[in-house]
Amino acid sequence: MTGGSMTKAELVEEVSRVSDLTKKHSEVIVDTVFKSIIDALHRGEKIELRGFGSFRLRKREPRKGRNPKTGDKVDVPPKKVPYFKPGKELKELINREGALAVASPVGGTVVPPDTLAG
Repeated sequence: MTGGSMTKAELVEEVSRVSDLTKKHSEVIVDTVFKSIIDALHRGEKIELRGFGSFRLRKREPRKGRNPKTGDKVDVPPKKVPYFKPGKELKELINREGALAVASPVGGTVVPPDTLAG
């Protein structure tokens, strides 16, 4: 990946390449991880991935909004929104300048940066 954003398909491709698994197996793994996170949030649980970050829900209170088209005031109902808080290690890895290698938050493995580019 060279700037922009990484798609789910590109993530599956990367998992497949790095793990020597088929794309189908890699897609099942990626889907399972996402579904597990979503299911846990739906149950109101917090997900902590040491070295990476944590996912949780935040509650938004009801409020008065405004319809941008008409200018009319509208009631915005309360809702829950997912929130991601990056971990200390992730922040350090992203902000490290001139890093020769990137440490994987899982297992502490050092991965050369050229293997991360897609």
